[in-house]
Amino acid sequence: MHEITGLRERKKAATRLALHEAALRLAADHGLDGVTVEAIADAANVSRRTFSNYFSNKEEALFHGDTVRLRRLLELVHERPVDEPPWTALSRAAEHFTSEAFGGDDLSWLTRRRQLRGHPGLAAHQVAAYTAIERELAGELVPRLTGPAVALRARLLSATFLAILRVATQHWIDHPDDDLLETIRAALAEAAPRGHRSTDGD
Repeated sequence: MHEITGLRERKKAATRLALHEAALRLAADHGLDGVTVEAIADAANVSRRTFSNYFSNKEEALFHGDTVRLRRLLELVHERPVDEPPWTALSRAAEHFTSEAFGGDDLSWLTRRRQLRGHPGLAAHQVAAYTAIERELAGELVPRLTGPAVALRARLLSATFLAILRVATQHWIDHPDDDLLETIRAALAEAAPRGHRSTDGD
């Protein structure tokens, strides 16, 4: 039974990935406005109905890769030592994530993303992809914080961290000659909450 369930989940993941890659490829070739859900489904060899079982629109399909990578970032934060100060845990997880997600040889998806960077309709969906894990990330930070208003501070820290990553990554996409890891490190150092460092020992 477990093998059947595992196979089913792998097939679903493969279909979701195929739709994402088709959306990214078509949007890079024809522009976002020139892509339809039907075209994405056809390119992935599935039906329009199947597309709707996985994504609500073409933008969601396009940013599926971001969602997957951000889920991995959440895992990396979870794996940090529990006694590590929040900003240290976030920063080290971000460095690991950057090397893992952007350090491979196949970055064709990134080339396509660069071709789409100027499209005005994508910014809101990129923000949404980051915002989707904000609450869960805050939950990872709560046990690392002490003092008053822990839940609020965790949400603020989570939102700040994710905004820094998003802006730094977008800056790198616009300036590909820069080193991404150094860009991430500089952005995190520049925007690190001073109150957080003094209160939590980072």
